[in-house]
Amino acid sequence: MTNHKQTTARRAGGISTTKNASGRNRPPTTRSPGRPPASGRQKEAPPVWWKRAPILSTAVVLIAVAATLIGVLGGSPITAPSHGGGGKATATVTGPAGPEGVPLEQRPMLAPASTAATGQTVDGVQCDSNEQVAYHVHTHLSVYVNGQLRPLPAGIGIVLPVAQQTANGPFDGASQCYYWLHVHAQDGVIHIESPSGHSYTLGQFFDIWRQPLSTDQVGPATGATTVFVNGVLYRGNPRKIALGSHVDIQIDVGTPVVAPKSVNWSLTSL
Repeated sequence: MTNHKQTTARRAGGISTTKNASGRNRPPTTRSPGRPPASGRQKEAPPVWWKRAPILSTAVVLIAVAATLIGVLGGSPITAPSHGGGGKATATVTGPAGPEGVPLEQRPMLAPASTAATGQTVDGVQCDSNEQVAYHVHTHLSVYVNGQLRPLPAGIGIVLPVAQQTANGPFDGASQCYYWLHVHAQDGVIHIESPSGHSYTLGQFFDIWRQPLSTDQVGPATGATTVFVNGVLYRGNPRKIALGSHVDIQIDVGTPVVAPKSVNWSLTSL
């Protein structure tokens, strides 16, 4: 027996049900365990979605990050800017095919072949009476000055050249000797022909030609240079570029910079 007007009938989990003096149940009141009940009118519980808002916000952030990563890692490759800042070559050298099957370059020469060495050894590269065949590969070099093609002349590295006429233009042979690095036709092809598979550089070729080559000068042309090797932007010293089999080198002096081009070697005899 109790003296209270209200007796507690059941209390569990923070929900209490009381009886009034008449014995009828009161509506239950809800309160958090360990927290005193709020005084006055009880506030309504917040909606369920509001309780989950931090989780939803985190999920949205994670989805956005994932989408960004997918766009960077799996999206389209970044293209080179219009000035040719690093994209691979997508165009090929065009023009009438020369005696080696490579298009001839029909523009004013970058420099004459007459400045080239006359038989003495240059940078370890010798001049032999016959072409060497133990190691025989080909590199293509194009030079543009302020957007205009400036071809290499035939006869560089060929001492006392004699032009042989072919159905596709002249082809220079030597009456005295061939340097291991030389040019037969006006098509930009450097022949690397030596008694061994030694590595040679573009700097050695320009030294045989007796023309300067640096980051701000190519032959007589001066200015900022942009260099591509196999269509990819090259940021080093152009003198150190290795000459090798079917390597495409393009040097632009000044502006505009021409998009890099390559030779379709499958159409040549090289």
